[in-house]
Amino acid sequence: EEIEKLTNRIQYGGDEVVKAKDGAGSATLSMAQAGARFTGSLLRALHGEKGIVEPTFVLSDVAAKDGAAFFSTNVELGVNGVEKIHPLGALSDYEKKLYEAAVPELTKNIAKGVQHATKA
Repeated sequence: EEIEKLTNRIQYGGDEVVKAKDGAGSATLSMAQAGARFTGSLLRALHGEKGIVEPTFVLSDVAAKDGAAFFSTNVELGVNGVEKIHPLGALSDYEKKLYEAAVPELTKNIAKGVQHATKA
């Protein structure tokens, strides 16, 4: 029950921020912080620092067998960008259910994104 509550708060954290701001804003600072952190990590890796791992949504084989060409997992960054894509690792039964529910929706969103990106 606790993991379900935590999962809900993570999934709908942006809504929680908007409610706390009484509709006068959004969770853009959280997104900005995540972008700044990733950018800093990428710059350090491009300058040769080793062992930098960040969660990243990339073209990957991690969920390809289930139809999702892109997926978010930890990746190791290096001088060439993404040097290694880490697997998901062992999933609990609860996590397996979330994965199985997410992949079909993710696959649809990927198709929309690819279609949008390839429009000229």
